[in-house]
Amino acid sequence: MSERFYADGRRYDRLFPGGEQAVAFYRAEADRQGGSVLELGSGTGHKLVPIASDGHPCTGLELSPEMLAEARRKADDRGVEVTWVQGDMRSFDLGRTYDLVMIAANSLLHLHEAADVVACFRTVRRHLAPGGRLVLDVFNPSVEVLARADGVRRRREALSFADPDRGILHVDVAETYDAAAQVTRGTWSFSTDAEADVVVAPLGMRSIFPQELPLLLSLGGLRLVERYGDWSREPFTGESPLQLCICEAD
Repeated sequence: MSERFYADGRRYDRLFPGGEQAVAFYRAEADRQGGSVLELGSGTGHKLVPIASDGHPCTGLELSPEMLAEARRKADDRGVEVTWVQGDMRSFDLGRTYDLVMIAANSLLHLHEAADVVACFRTVRRHLAPGGRLVLDVFNPSVEVLARADGVRRRREALSFADPDRGILHVDVAETYDAAAQVTRGTWSFSTDAEADVVVAPLGMRSIFPQELPLLLSLGGLRLVERYGDWSREPFTGESPLQLCICEAD
């Protein structure tokens, strides 16, 4: 995990605001499944706090203590109860099972080794109640996008955001793609107009290709039931931006 990238929960939320379609999708899945919900890589609670406010018993497992602290603050502000656990999604034992397990917002892609992805799926399998489901989303790798990861630092204007202490923060990203490892390794630099590189944080993300994902799920004791290409539940195609997967125990 890229610890420095996730060392400030509020900065993370300012960098990636919105996401209402994703929240609505996962809330609908929780309502459809009913019962208890576990989110792995639960971050700042962007999805889990609204689900808890709908009345579902919720647990969030997150590796970063800073992200957990922000999630607790959000839950307290909303007056909802969520069980927050610091832990690694590859290996944990919560001593119970859940009706729905979620791995949202590309969180699975922080696991760079196939063995780690399978270990995560096996751990999920042990935590699924009878009839329970795993729902996850990861991006659909684009060969064109991966080819542009040439190590050149470029500004991403769309990611600029207002920081209450520093003013407008601009975001520059330099990425390279390791095709053998299927990992994009990036350096994210945050700067103001007056000060360059206020924060510099590495971030590595794995690519999981469409035909690879069902095999990894199968090795983890799970099977792919449905796969959508976007939040509106359009059928998955090669051009879809997302792999939005509904999975059950095999």
